Amino acid sequence: MIKKIILGITATIIAYLALWPVPIDPIAWSAPNNKGYIQPFNQNQQLSLIKRIELDDAIGPEDYALAPDGNIYFGLRSGEIRYLDRQGDVHHWLNTGGRPLGMEFDKAGNLIVADAFLGLLTISSAGEITSLVTETDGIAVKYADDIDIANNGKIYFSDASTKFDAEKYGTYAASMLDIMEHGGHGRLIEYDPTTNTSTTLLNDVNFANGVAVSHDQQSVLLNETGSYRILKVGISERNRGRKSLILENLPGFPDNINRGSNGLYWLGLVSPRSDILDALSNYGFIRKIIQRLPKLIQPKAQRFGHVIAINDRGEVIHNLQDPNGKYGATTGALEIGNTLYISSLHDTALGKFHGLPAFNE
Repeated sequence: MIKKIILGITATIIAYLALWPVPIDPIAWSAPNNKGYIQPFNQNQQLSLIKRIELDDAIGPEDYALAPDGNIYFGLRSGEIRYLDRQGDVHHWLNTGGRPLGMEFDKAGNLIVADAFLGLLTISSAGEITSLVTETDGIAVKYADDIDIANNGKIYFSDASTKFDAEKYGTYAASMLDIMEHGGHGRLIEYDPTTNTSTTLLNDVNFANGVAVSHDQQSVLLNETGSYRILKVGISERNRGRKSLILENLPGFPDNINRGSNGLYWLGLVSPRSDILDALSNYGFIRKIIQRLPKLIQPKAQRFGHVIAINDRGEVIHNLQDPNGKYGATTGALEIGNTLYISSLHDTALGKFHGLPAFNE
């Protein structure tokens, strides 16, 4: 009798792991061999010198925007947007009712926000929220992620996944589903405020994430998180929509990217790569089985601090790390003078790192 019960339980578990419906339909691909933390990504402790500016348990200052008055604005998981003033004090501003991620100020002083739940928003200095884009080319924007604004006023933003809805699953869970499936559901969108129209500039991206207009205003740099690489997409008349590769086989998952000084771009690596995901990249059926396992034992982001700066040729100029994750899940960095303000997906603080001149000599 006991033997029959054990066999029955075993058969049920096998059937569950093999057949239970899951939201992903994994695509086989060949992940590049992870070279790990070797030159130019040699492991170091430089980012352990970071200063934490605590937020009283508010979570996830995912991106920063520098206002004309010098205040630094950031969005939180709760939907709040707060700002850090020049004296170092944090103030509440408003709540979008969604999940504000990437943000930048336009020339008129409006805060343009990629809200994962609500799409592309503009917020006036008085706090009036207006929706700009909720769908493009007949497809709903389900995961507005990062944003940048060109000198001509055009706005470029990523729709990280058109399949895995950020509001339905939550931003982190949706990102994990999209990366696990590797189905190319992300896209880069251009919005023209003069005509109030949006156009898909690039499709088939594996979790489209960080966006930065190049220093020469001819292209957009786009982080393809699910493929560990950085793309360049043309936005001028001569190269519009043309895609090229800037940097590949990163040792972690790239998140946001921002223009810095001296022709550089700062980006955050939110977590080291997963050996399990890489090993199973060609085995879609097994990735589906993993999705059926308890969340506690599914692959997840590791707490690790890592920001780098690259130039237009994709050369790594600065490589700042904290393997112990004093400030973890680093999504990006905003350069102001000799200071980096470092953002995070999961942390309960802002990150402030002094001393850039030492690395610019």
